[in-house]
Amino acid sequence: MTKYKSELKAQIVHEYLSTSQSTNDLSKKYQINGRRIAEWVQGYQLRGINALEKRRHKRIFTADFKLNVIDYYQTHEDSTAEVAARFNILTAQVSRWRLTCEAGKKLSVQNRVGDN
Repeated sequence: MTKYKSELKAQIVHEYLSTSQSTNDLSKKYQINGRRIAEWVQGYQLRGINALEKRRHKRIFTADFKLNVIDYYQTHEDSTAEVAARFNILTAQVSRWRLTCEAGKKLSVQNRVGDN
């Protein structure tokens, strides 16, 4: 996955919010996937400028945190992408945790890649 500097993300988000350009327009201009740009905009709108910063370390999620995310997903009409943006996690994590719960499995503390 290509990494982008925080400054570039902030510039693109600012352009999106202050002009009439769409994510598609900006995608063509910067040669960056429009969905990624939309994620940056959504993250910025929910969590501010810190949402555009690169994470410096791997995060560990407790089982309680995962259950809170799934509870939020089930009790609100937000998409998995919206829930992920709200909690500053990947969309795939919401989906994986939801499927784990639906299968009746216990959510564990995540301490290595691939853990539920």
